[in-house]
Amino acid sequence: MRILIAGASGTIGTALTRALSAEHSVRRLVRRPPKDQNEIFWDPSSGHLDDAVLEDTDAVINLSGAGIAGGLWTRSYKEVLYASRILPTRTLVAAMHRSERPPSVFISQSASGFYGSRGDEVVTESSASGTMLLSDICRRWEAEAHRAPGSVRTITARTGVVMATQGGALPNLLVPIRAFVGGPLGDGNQWWPWISLEDEVRALTHLLTAPIEGPVNLCAPQPARLSEIVGELAGALHRPARVRVPARILHSVMGQLADELLLASTRMQPSVLMESGFTFNQATLDVLGGWVRRELGRS
Repeated sequence: MRILIAGASGTIGTALTRALSAEHSVRRLVRRPPKDQNEIFWDPSSGHLDDAVLEDTDAVINLSGAGIAGGLWTRSYKEVLYASRILPTRTLVAAMHRSERPPSVFISQSASGFYGSRGDEVVTESSASGTMLLSDICRRWEAEAHRAPGSVRTITARTGVVMATQGGALPNLLVPIRAFVGGPLGDGNQWWPWISLEDEVRALTHLLTAPIEGPVNLCAPQPARLSEIVGELAGALHRPARVRVPARILHSVMGQLADELLLASTRMQPSVLMESGFTFNQATLDVLGGWVRRELGRS
């Protein structure tokens, strides 16, 4: 396949590009002068993308978006969170409408934040959206993607918390654990829809050819509370995990970011993904813990 990736420089994008390049022709959209023939300049802030790019593209994968935890949620950074997702998606969709031969598939990233904080409720792709800021961002993000031409099989991948040693939540969770001060955040009972980076990449690859469309939850099939995740990681490092950080302290330091990213409870299930025949390599916390132990042993 001839695949075009936006947001290829992030943790997921880097791993996905490496995996897909072994079997497919992969080009990356960049916002600086291209370094080689596999990079293509675009400027989503102004809607600029050469129409010819899509003429020989079979699939587009959109991973664009500023980091949710990339800064305190000031008014200006909230605007960045919206714009960095909506404008690139809008630019890609507009180019598809202008193209005489649009891609056959469009995978556009979304997030588990679509559902907001739901306590112990199990949420699937058919569940309603939540009321948090992240929920609103995801709704608008997905709405832009679903404006793609009707001939394009469009998927909005609602990704959970990606566990990777290269970036994301895992390194931040490991820092206090390594320092013997790890433990639950808040009461630790919140559900985190985790997924390993390996399975995230495998799932996105699977979606390129699986005969499904619409929203797809990307998370491990075994739900886990944050206290269980922290406990498994601490066990992998042979450390205790008993120092709880109260929610009021997290909120006083991080504000709304803590409420929506760390303390929110989303018990998400990958129903559509599993029904499509996808199997996980790292489906349970004990397997994840073993992987963390091996990876850290190499570093």
